[in-house]
Amino acid sequence: MPHAGGVSEDEFRAAMARLAAGVVLVTAYDPEDGPRGADVGMTATAFLSVSLEPPLVLVSVRTGSRMDELLERQPLWAVSLLTDAQRQTAGRFAMKGRLSDRLLFTELPHTRGQASGAPVVDDALAAVECRTEQRIAAGDHTLVIGHVLATTLQHTDDTGPLTYYRGRYRTLG
Repeated sequence: MPHAGGVSEDEFRAAMARLAAGVVLVTAYDPEDGPRGADVGMTATAFLSVSLEPPLVLVSVRTGSRMDELLERQPLWAVSLLTDAQRQTAGRFAMKGRLSDRLLFTELPHTRGQASGAPVVDDALAAVECRTEQRIAAGDHTLVIGHVLATTLQHTDDTGPLTYYRGRYRTLG
């Protein structure tokens, strides 16, 4: 069904599927989930650098999702830029109706970011830890702009980035 602007959801989705994107895992610690708190994660492809001075990044999260609700009250979060060897991690955290995040993090090698307290994936290409600066409602998503507090360059070998193109995870090369 066409929107007011004339393009249907299917047409828009098909066009955007032709844009290759890097794959990241967005994470945060929820201190209010249970007696010891809990880690939360979601796979994203809508992540980008916004500004060098000050260092800002942007991630798009579905409005009303667990991550959106958490980032509304928890200003600290992290993003791990996944390698092509971390396709399984991306898939697990992208699944609808998936296992609990608690179980997923039990199986995921990670450390806790010093600046954010959020999980940072071991052996990711890089990680950025952020504090939310601004939230912008945008259709059915929320754009979260974060001030970068710390970065980690973890991976040093020839492993490339995990990308998403035409509805599938891909590798470069």
